[in-house]
Amino acid sequence: MSSDWENGGFGVYIHWPFCESKCPYCDFNSFVSAKIDHARWRAAYLLEIERYAAQLSGRVVSSVFFGGGTPSLMEPETVAAVVDKIRATWACANDLEVTLEANPSSVEAGRFAAFKSAGVTRISMGIQALNNRDLQNLGRLHTVDEAYAAFDIARNVFNRVSFDLIYARQGQAPDDWRKELHEATQLAVDHLSLYQLTIEQGTAFGDRYNIGKLRGLPSDDDAAKMYDITQEVCESAGFELYEVSNHAKPGSECRHNLVYWNYGDYLGIGPGAHGRLTVLNQRLATESFLQPNAWLENAEQASGEKLREPLSSNDQATEMLLMGLRLERGISIPRWERLSGKPFGKPALNELLELGMIKISDDQLQVTERGRVLLNSVLQKLLHV
Repeated sequence: MSSDWENGGFGVYIHWPFCESKCPYCDFNSFVSAKIDHARWRAAYLLEIERYAAQLSGRVVSSVFFGGGTPSLMEPETVAAVVDKIRATWACANDLEVTLEANPSSVEAGRFAAFKSAGVTRISMGIQALNNRDLQNLGRLHTVDEAYAAFDIARNVFNRVSFDLIYARQGQAPDDWRKELHEATQLAVDHLSLYQLTIEQGTAFGDRYNIGKLRGLPSDDDAAKMYDITQEVCESAGFELYEVSNHAKPGSECRHNLVYWNYGDYLGIGPGAHGRLTVLNQRLATESFLQPNAWLENAEQASGEKLREPLSSNDQATEMLLMGLRLERGISIPRWERLSGKPFGKPALNELLELGMIKISDDQLQVTERGRVLLNSVLQKLLHV
């Protein structure tokens, strides 16, 4: 069990918490700040890497991910310093994947060239919609023309470019989504992340929804049709489904996110960042201070880590199932049983097999297309919730 994480690999996540504005649907740990001391933040990230280095020797880093927030607002010097520090601290894969999230409103050609020089190999762009009305409703600062211009810059600088779209938006019909997705697949390079709009409590959309002011959301039936359209259009365009919300050309899957979904170890640095680390044969859950100033001050003085707690065998098996069944390839049954210390319940497996929700081959448990639509119910049955 102590080396189970090696099945998923080891990645490093760096959280940049700042944005130009807060989107109304967003429940990520992001903040708007008029003034940022970039040199101070850069030094704090490097201190955190040094602290973890002593605990995590002998690792090989397969991926680095700058998430947020809006990491394209970082100074390229900060990105370069972090990547250089990681390379100096651990062995790294020869084809190390370094992803940086970007918003079209913060993209400049010179800045992207500087990010590439800093070590970034992959861009993930938050486009979210391909019409101006919906971009405005989603609180995005860019227009469609600006999104196209930013995307052109990205694909001229980087070989690997992904972008996000949100569907089941206000006033959107299934045929609207089909047309937009066809356009997206023509535009895309090698990867698409396609998310159904969810209304999260504590967001501006959540507040509006609670008082009946968030109008025009598609019905559940129309949202389900849009999910089916997503699979159909992406498959026909050569973007294979490899995770519930992610499609890629073969070989272009996001390696960093695969660390999460394959239940590897990952180091989380920055405000609110979470991690899963195996230290002294014990799998640990870590969590950083949430507020930027609190994280920064603690990282400078002792550690940005607020919480560290051991995960039981049952916790680990549950997390592996929750993450792994999102993948098209599913999970290894023997690995899950080693983690949990018990076999899968035969009645639950048999029921789900009979319903056509799962399939099992070569000791691999996969959710079928039918089961993927009802993934939460499948998980509940397998976990006996």
